[in-house]
Amino acid sequence: MADLPGCHRYLNRVAPTPLVPVQLDPALPPVWCKLEFFNPSGSTKDRIARFILEKAWRLGRVKCGDAVCEASSGSTSIALALACAQMGLRFVAVMPEGVSNERVLLIRGYGGEVRFTPKDAGIRGAIAETERLAAECGAFLPRQFANPDNAEAHRQTTAREILDQIPGGRVDAVVSGVGTGGTLVGLYQGCADVGCGVVPVHARPVNLYPASDVECCSFSGRIPGVVDRISEIFHEDRLPGLLTVEVKDDLAIDTTRRLMKLGFPVGPSSGLNYAAAAEVLKRLADPTLQVVTVFPDRMERYFTTELFKPFAG
Repeated sequence: MADLPGCHRYLNRVAPTPLVPVQLDPALPPVWCKLEFFNPSGSTKDRIARFILEKAWRLGRVKCGDAVCEASSGSTSIALALACAQMGLRFVAVMPEGVSNERVLLIRGYGGEVRFTPKDAGIRGAIAETERLAAECGAFLPRQFANPDNAEAHRQTTAREILDQIPGGRVDAVVSGVGTGGTLVGLYQGCADVGCGVVPVHARPVNLYPASDVECCSFSGRIPGVVDRISEIFHEDRLPGLLTVEVKDDLAIDTTRRLMKLGFPVGPSSGLNYAAAAEVLKRLADPTLQVVTVFPDRMERYFTTELFKPFAG
């Protein structure tokens, strides 16, 4: 096995992200929220980028100067661009046309390359292009939608941090939207590993308007990164007792803005997750329950999206 490169720099020194109680409705108990925007690139995807690339390095699948290529229209590409910069790897993001320019600039700022695929082909078209590039130049493919190490990263890191941070080490429910599915599967498995009778909750946005975001299939086009029928990781047999909570996308956007005004620099998926977690607390009506969710990313990648329209000009 190869040692990790000296240019890995600070990634091995990143502290656990905070877990804090957040209460928007005084009639409900607080939701325990994992503040993943504290990760180096500003999202929970730093966890899978580091985990997958470190494993590939140790197994000799990548070395300094090699190329890494991933299909991602958002946070995963940004996280991989940062991790590759730290590890001396070249990174190519394949993204459907139409993603917000902030994301493109962040990737390029870390030294990554961005290639676009037709918008109407969606993320599946981007995935196909990464396969072509891998065959052409031998690039390493993290394959975030299919790689079980995606969920394993959250099982070994995010879930363990939560269990160490939450009072009594008890988690009654974990709530997350589904893009790759790795967060929800990994959190559930990590909590179940230690005997928590944890309920996995799929936060699903309900589309009230025609979907326009290239990241989405049948879910709301207003909640980037939350997609349908793409993940090979998200399966009900891996999530016994799975509960699906639908959240109107207007509510998800409004909840995001309320969180922002409390000082949380979050994106739309955080509003989705919080709203779904609050609904779980309403349904179960038990003030002692400890429900955990994730604030997946930071607000700056959404400045030119609908989220910030009320604050423009």
